[in-house]
Amino acid sequence: MLLSLGLIVFGLVFLVWGADRFVAGASATARNLGVSPLIIGLTVIGFGTSAPEMVVSAVASFKGNPGLAVGNAIGSNIANIALIIGISAIIVPLKIQSGVLKREYPILIVVTLFTIVLMLDLYLSRNNGILLLLALFVMTTSMAFIGMNEGEGETDIMEDEYASEIPSDMSTKVALGWTFLGMIILPISSHILVIGATDIATRLGVSDVVIGLTIVAIGTSLPELAASIAAVMKKEHDLLVGNIIGSNMFNLLGVLGIAAVISPVAIQESLLYRDTLLMATLTVVLLLMSFGRNGPGYIRRWEGMMLLATFVAYQGYLIINETGLLGP
Repeated sequence: MLLSLGLIVFGLVFLVWGADRFVAGASATARNLGVSPLIIGLTVIGFGTSAPEMVVSAVASFKGNPGLAVGNAIGSNIANIALIIGISAIIVPLKIQSGVLKREYPILIVVTLFTIVLMLDLYLSRNNGILLLLALFVMTTSMAFIGMNEGEGETDIMEDEYASEIPSDMSTKVALGWTFLGMIILPISSHILVIGATDIATRLGVSDVVIGLTIVAIGTSLPELAASIAAVMKKEHDLLVGNIIGSNMFNLLGVLGIAAVISPVAIQESLLYRDTLLMATLTVVLLLMSFGRNGPGYIRRWEGMMLLATFVAYQGYLIINETGLLGP
């Protein structure tokens, strides 16, 4: 058990580090090629922050554990909203002003509903996976289109916040080096993580889906948590929420799409009616919190506390229910 926990910790540390290097290198490369900060943020950084989940999904599916991949996707989205937004709002109430961000919310709602519809028959087929990946392409293209068609002379607040985060003093040669190193580290660390996670699932007698919803989901959300706390300290609230929205969309379309294409997966009823329902509810709650009627939206400290309490209660329920800590 200790060895498996060590593998998980080792895998997560290098997974987070590899994702950070990949995002830094890829975003700096794009900036050096003249791509606008807003488009980089909506596409490259959005993809990069979900890279841990995507690579873990691919590795888990190749190893015959697609349930872990599905649990990781749903669990990461729950963690992104309830844990990360919750903690961030407790530290500093979040003020949402970006027009681009408010146009992303409906896209996230559509992506969530689309994914749930595909899961209703309790099976994600290879064709479903292809549809999800096609939708990911359409979504990414649409977000790039939004970024390119911002009115001339109008600078959205998110563009300024993304610009401050993208490395500006990194040469293209160095940026490409970090990008490729990140691409190498991600699958290796994911492989180590999956070995440890599946071994613990076997020893505890719980499904790989639950391990994906708990340990792996929290671990692969660490890059978003670190980025969010940094954004809070810099008062980049729109960037923080934008990263979470982008990550959740990439998780649903990319992570589930990759998992299903590699290895079609049966969906447990509990995953659909408990975990996916909670994810969808939190998505709607985030939307309602973030929209201001006649001005900026606010996610207040007490709302952050409610989100965090929901996450703690949910994780506690999963652990107690699946491990039988309270007996039969």
